[in-house]
Amino acid sequence: MKKILLTALASGAVLAFAAAGIAGESPKARGGEELFKEHCAVCHPDGGNIVNPKKTLHKADREANAIKTAADIVGKMRNPGPGMSTFDKAALPDRDAKKIAEYIIRTFK
Repeated sequence: MKKILLTALASGAVLAFAAAGIAGESPKARGGEELFKEHCAVCHPDGGNIVNPKKTLHKADREANAIKTAADIVGKMRNPGPGMSTFDKAALPDRDAKKIAEYIIRTFK
């Protein structure tokens, strides 16, 4: 009985990892840089802003626009102004949004 249960559990784990691979997701967590490239870099290449050049991701511009913390960046992702796509929790979970925000703060000084 124990052998059958262990085999079933192992099979379930293999299927879960296979399903993640089929869905295009790796069981390995993705970092902020990778997530930024996927979700943000098209409009914010090198921390710039192709829609509104006065609102880049660089520290001086962020702070001039009252964006000072990772939480502020996540808030802007969730409720952006005109010209920026909304990244709700279904499109970008809080964990990933926070990784992106922390990457922005570390990278665009």
